Amino acid sequence: MDAALGLPVLVGLIAVALLFDFLNGLHDAANSIATIVSTRVLRPQLAVFWAAFFNFIAFLVFGLHVAQTIGTGIIDPAVVDAQVIFAALVGAIVWNLVTWALGIPSSSSHALIGGLVGGGLAKAGISAAVWSGLSKTVLAIVLSPLVGFLLAMALVAIVSWASVRSTPFAVDRAFRILQFASASLYSLGHGGNDAQKTMGIIAVLLYSQGHLGSEFSVPFWVVLSCQAAMALGTLMGGWRIVRTMGLRITKLTPMQGFCAETGGAATLFMATYLGVPVSTTHTITGAIVGVGAARRVSAVRWNVASSIVYAWVITIPASAIVAALTWWLVQLVK
Repeated sequence: MDAALGLPVLVGLIAVALLFDFLNGLHDAANSIATIVSTRVLRPQLAVFWAAFFNFIAFLVFGLHVAQTIGTGIIDPAVVDAQVIFAALVGAIVWNLVTWALGIPSSSSHALIGGLVGGGLAKAGISAAVWSGLSKTVLAIVLSPLVGFLLAMALVAIVSWASVRSTPFAVDRAFRILQFASASLYSLGHGGNDAQKTMGIIAVLLYSQGHLGSEFSVPFWVVLSCQAAMALGTLMGGWRIVRTMGLRITKLTPMQGFCAETGGAATLFMATYLGVPVSTTHTITGAIVGVGAARRVSAVRWNVASSIVYAWVITIPASAIVAALTWWLVQLVK
């Protein structure tokens, strides 16, 4: 442990972590508003306020299981020091900015996990990894979009059957109202799962410096500041990625938007309850593809969906490599 870390450096690292959280909100805000914007239920400006509010209040609903996993279940906390945290954050932020600039909805969550793994392995080798937590997270990479896909597809079937006697106008009007609820739930799930990842990073940094005593925990000021940083990032939301998520993968009606958001929200609620740090990007994309495929397979623009999958696959290795290089550079500068 790096017990001699000065206060200015500690504050600086916490500020970098909150910058990551802000960028996470900026980058992933699109996930929680893509469907409600693409169905034209809300204008983008109003949608980001809506999402930011539910992002912020998520801490009132969920426990801190995901923060616990990030803090103690990816890299051995004994390995963590200021250099590892700095390398992890640089790896995640660089990858986030590259994919944001290119308009690719990659995962901020997996960029952070990749950064942690890269920094930890660069410092202590293969023994730094906590394989039980890491394997659970890697499994979630596959399962979260698949569960979102299946839930959204099932919801389309149920809703279509239930509204078979209604006129298209009545169905459209009803689901425009219901989409407010589904978008709120999805933003709540997004705030609950994603903000906790930065909470875990800040808490394990404080723990490594001896500021939390012998027991790992997440101070309330860390919870509030992370939720606020993510909500602020959401307010500055990324319209580039909204277009990819809501318009380019498949065209959505309000009923389909409702099914995609509800399927995505249910997946996030389950994962957050179980303490699994899943990707909100993967989850909503899986749900949107499921909704499109329920209509007909050709309704999904598979070339767009496949380019998104490639970005997912390389996110953890890419951010891990940037983090490892950062760690080595820090050693050279010291």
